[in-house]
Amino acid sequence: MKTAILIVLIIFSSLSSGKKFRWCTLSDLEQRKCAELAKALTAVLPLATATSFARISCIRAHNTYDCIDKIRANKADAASLDAGDVYSAVKLYGLAVVAKEIYDEGNCVFAVAVAKRGTLDIQRLRGVRSCHNGARWTSGWNIPFGFLLARNDLSWDEAQPLSQAISEYFNASCIPGVGVAAPRLCALCQGQKSYVRDKNHFCETSSNEPFYDSEGAFRCLKEGVADVAFLDHLRILSATESEEQEYELLCPDGSTAELSEYSTCNLGKGPGRGIVTRNNFHKITNKFLSMIQRLFGRKGKERARFELFTSAPFGGKNLLFRDATQHLQLLEEQLEIAYVLGLDYVALLKGLGHEGSSLENSVVRWCCISDAELHKCEEWALSIKSDPLVCVQATSMTKCIEMIKSSEADAVTLDATHVYIAGRCGLVPVAAECYGGDCAQAAEIMEKTGKLIHVKHKALPPVYAVALAKKSAKQINIHNLKGRRSCHSHLYSPAGWLLLSRHTVGALGNDTQNCDIGSAYQNYFWKGCMPGADGNMCKVCIGDSEVEGARVSSRCAAGHNEHYYGNMGALRCLVGNPSGRSFGDVAFLEHSNLLQNIEDLDSSGWAKGYTALDFELLCPDGTRAAVTEWPGCHLGPIPPSTVMTRPVTVTKIYDFLMQSQESLGSKLDSEFQLFQSWKFGGSDLLFKDATQYLVPASHLSYQEILGDSFIQLAESVFNCTPAGILDFCKQDICASSSN
Repeated sequence: MKTAILIVLIIFSSLSSGKKFRWCTLSDLEQRKCAELAKALTAVLPLATATSFARISCIRAHNTYDCIDKIRANKADAASLDAGDVYSAVKLYGLAVVAKEIYDEGNCVFAVAVAKRGTLDIQRLRGVRSCHNGARWTSGWNIPFGFLLARNDLSWDEAQPLSQAISEYFNASCIPGVGVAAPRLCALCQGQKSYVRDKNHFCETSSNEPFYDSEGAFRCLKEGVADVAFLDHLRILSATESEEQEYELLCPDGSTAELSEYSTCNLGKGPGRGIVTRNNFHKITNKFLSMIQRLFGRKGKERARFELFTSAPFGGKNLLFRDATQHLQLLEEQLEIAYVLGLDYVALLKGLGHEGSSLENSVVRWCCISDAELHKCEEWALSIKSDPLVCVQATSMTKCIEMIKSSEADAVTLDATHVYIAGRCGLVPVAAECYGGDCAQAAEIMEKTGKLIHVKHKALPPVYAVALAKKSAKQINIHNLKGRRSCHSHLYSPAGWLLLSRHTVGALGNDTQNCDIGSAYQNYFWKGCMPGADGNMCKVCIGDSEVEGARVSSRCAAGHNEHYYGNMGALRCLVGNPSGRSFGDVAFLEHSNLLQNIEDLDSSGWAKGYTALDFELLCPDGTRAAVTEWPGCHLGPIPPSTVMTRPVTVTKIYDFLMQSQESLGSKLDSEFQLFQSWKFGGSDLLFKDATQYLVPASHLSYQEILGDSFIQLAESVFNCTPAGILDFCKQDICASSSN
């Protein structure tokens, strides 16, 4: 009790004399619960009798946006809002988020689609009647429409409002709060209509609209008004036995599932509700919430008198806070909204136009990792006749992944290991590179029919990882590489880092010393060049100049500014720089373009006189073979490089790539060619030069593109080897349920 009184004294010393803390409510039932909270607070505070002020004042608002306006105008102090409205309150109206509701599975909710048993599946939503918990809300709008856009089920020309595209998709809907621009999206709502603002409750975000919130969306379905309801899993947690028997979830794969299976059958996961206030009121609101939670929360000392997260005594559900709330997580001041709601969620909201239409929505921002890539990208931008292309520069492929996740870039081509990392970070495939084999056939079919084809990943010819040594270094074989100088295309590269582990550090046994293959390579090789790494594995690197010490910042950089980066770079490293210094004993690279790259050594003036006969492959059995014998002498197959993006931008990037490919692919009469890099002084810029065609891959998961064997190896390595980018992605609030 002493603690409670002390907290209260702190609160009231913070509030200027005579001020009440004003909570914004959305219904008569919330008013009742709020008034009871005020009474309970007065009852447990001995100071209460001496003052003529209530500790809490309950401010009745018309709807959620009226609450936001009242808080902005200093007519109310705080309200609990859906995460979609929290974002708008912060980004568009200048409010601050002070706390998040935490449920059994953290702050996040699963967005689910519910229908009557046997009536519907997720692939037959077009033309049905729908009810949604709220416009621009996490589980009723943002995640479902992000999901439908990612699958290209919902067509949206970003020049029009998203609400218009949704109107054309569903037959009729009730989406409370959608506004007057799309009347069909309110057609099923049942709130009272009136020309008098305070009496008009039709399609509004308050409980005066019977189909408002997840409770209302489910009610709309149960009353037979709609065929499908989009809501959060917290509503179905409290489903009755008869509801469980009568209704089912619609799963992304077209199947259906029991209501209880929401964790495996949902459209995605996003943040739950948050509490907003004015920026200058953050500290006071924080202390106020801390006080009422300690008194009346789940473990509150006065919960016998009043329960903060229970609504049943007041004849309603989810009053003031969601009933499923376990506790409120208080947030620091001036915390970036992306770290409150999650990077993926904020990127989704931007993609759905929550901040209005912007230049960002109309352009494709391609991520480049070197000056040469930037130059090629700018030429690409000047050559295309489709969506505008903007070229953004990053320091590495991992930085590109971070920028795409943070909505600072839109797309990048990644090698197989980075595809795995990007997939773990929530990015998805758009198109895969195809190198020979079925590509010509695929291109021919597309040219003849004009139709996009879907080639299964198994039909995509792989690239092979190879180990290369000079023919003159007879003593070197795959089994005696320890202590030698090594050349690797880059950190995390499939050939020079991941698959190589099986034949070097991974072959030494499973002791903990060799578990982290990054540090194991440092000890295994004497020194080397693995761009993007550090320590011994940078000592052979030379940066972007033949003069040692110049442009130190580019030395060992994870991009083409390091001359020893990539497949061509590893080959250069093997022969040494033009002065014949800084070379390795063995190079780990991919077989594609190997013969062409050896030719380029001479034609580019890098190293004169080399031919394919001057090199040999190191085979896994300890023998050596000619460079042309890679089909029988390699370290393993590598899945194709793949263009990755955020789910909500898949269709835009896909359309852009297919238009670019059609006009700029490998046509000899085109001044700019997508899959050639020699003109820009490099190799494999933006795409591999060996690419014949980009094959649509948005219908595949990253796991399907990579295949089981590659995924298993990547998982076993990254379970033990730290990677900063994976730690960055794990920070996302919905990445796990242990928030």
